Amino acid sequence: MTTTEHIDHTEAHPETHGHKPNSFYIKVAAALAFITGIEVALYYLTLGAWYLPILLVLMLIKFLTVVSLFMHLKYDNRMFAMLFYSGLILAVLVYVAALMTFRFFDGG
Repeated sequence: MTTTEHIDHTEAHPETHGHKPNSFYIKVAAALAFITGIEVALYYLTLGAWYLPILLVLMLIKFLTVVSLFMHLKYDNRMFAMLFYSGLILAVLVYVAALMTFRFFDGG
């Protein structure tokens, strides 16, 4: 094969996980930017005890969206998904434990 020949890989390897068009990923990026805007706006609102749980839920939504769609994790081996999700769970648990150490949740 010479360097000028072109191989159509779609015939040799049919798409097994149906990549979305670029417009889909642009819409997802816009949704993530919108969620980030909500997170920034929450800083200026007085939500009391609801502030941290709302931020943690929004963070979880963003993490799962980025990992599953942009990193194509939902098409990979389940072991990789479990590694990412266990890392997320560990990070949240460590963060909450650190906040409990500083008595963040009891208002003290």
